Amino acid sequence: MVPRFLIESSHTNEHEGCVRALDAVTKHGSHLMTHIEWGCDDGVHIGWLVVDLDTREEALQLIPPQYRSSSRVVKLRTWSRKEIEKMIDSLEA
Repeated sequence: MVPRFLIESSHTNEHEGCVRALDAVTKHGSHLMTHIEWGCDDGVHIGWLVVDLDTREEALQLIPPQYRSSSRVVKLRTWSRKEIEKMIDSLEA
């Protein structure tokens, strides 16, 4: 199974910051624009993208270079009920 990553990239919280971030993403990889969710309208100046890639480094490369230092890449996973029960059992042992 290919790992899944959440990419979270922030920008400055004024109109110009939003426009510059949108422009940078469009120029870096316009195909990403239809997949990034933005919080700007609610005052949260962050873009989020969930991708299935082999490595964290590949995910980071999707971010325009000037925004990489203000971004983070989080590996995601789900837990099965069986895994949760096993962890609970280990706590009770």
